[in-house]
Amino acid sequence: MTKKITGKTKLLGVIGHPVEHSLSPVMHNAAIAQLGLDYIYLPFPIEPQNLEVAIAGFVAVGVVGFSVTIPHKQAIIPLLSEITPLAKTIGAVNTVSRQNNQWVGTNTDIEGFIAPLQTTYKQDWSQKVAVILGNGGAARAVVAGCTQLGFAQIHVVGRNMQKLEEFRNSWSNSSLADKFQVHQWEELPKLIPQANLLVNTTPIGMYPKVDESPLSVEEIANLPTGAIAYDLIYIPKPTQFIQQAEKQGAIAIDGLEMLVQQGVAALKIWLQQETLPVEVMRQALQNHLGLGK
Repeated sequence: MTKKITGKTKLLGVIGHPVEHSLSPVMHNAAIAQLGLDYIYLPFPIEPQNLEVAIAGFVAVGVVGFSVTIPHKQAIIPLLSEITPLAKTIGAVNTVSRQNNQWVGTNTDIEGFIAPLQTTYKQDWSQKVAVILGNGGAARAVVAGCTQLGFAQIHVVGRNMQKLEEFRNSWSNSSLADKFQVHQWEELPKLIPQANLLVNTTPIGMYPKVDESPLSVEEIANLPTGAIAYDLIYIPKPTQFIQQAEKQGAIAIDGLEMLVQQGVAALKIWLQQETLPVEVMRQALQNHLGLGK
């Protein structure tokens, strides 16, 4: 049965440019239907120069909340009345909600990232080493997540020294500034054998580079058996990076679980509800991607 949309239906959505490939509507609308709520979650393609006008329009039409994706995660910040300390630390917002007639921004990517590490693969992380490939926006959420989990060492590895320096300096006002070290790619051979968690935050391995991996077969050969290899990419499933890691006896986590869990965290904020149909959200994505389990 198709959902009946009326003047009472509450609006949620995702803003980005482009946004037509976003899987968020699939996942959120499945949860809303399961809960029997009169909400709808829509994709809103918004070009950067229209961001401010669009957000003002959202106030006018009574949008309850929205997800924020590329390229707006940083540009949205000055347009919000309040942002959570976590979002401030990372310098990016992915979830906005309307509270007391004001826009409040937070970041649920951290929660999404750490969820499988806190539940399915729970360990005492305080003795463990995390190695993070890449130093872009996604790496910021991963650094914050690894800090929250209490990792003994966090190493961020990048190819461009200038970008690595910028990444390090951008945390200078944050309590996380001394929680991680940055390294150039050449140092990977000595870092990988120590890694208990190896995370790919680079776009290498996603369309159109589906046959590529951020690491060579030789580099990943030194990953300890039983380490966790975590790729933030979820299409294709499995990525080359995940395939290589599994051959080394690593435990694999892909970005689909992070997508589901950051979505769950956002819905909790918008709906003010603690219990959500996580399995329904996960299944909706898997079906949509033709990964039916």
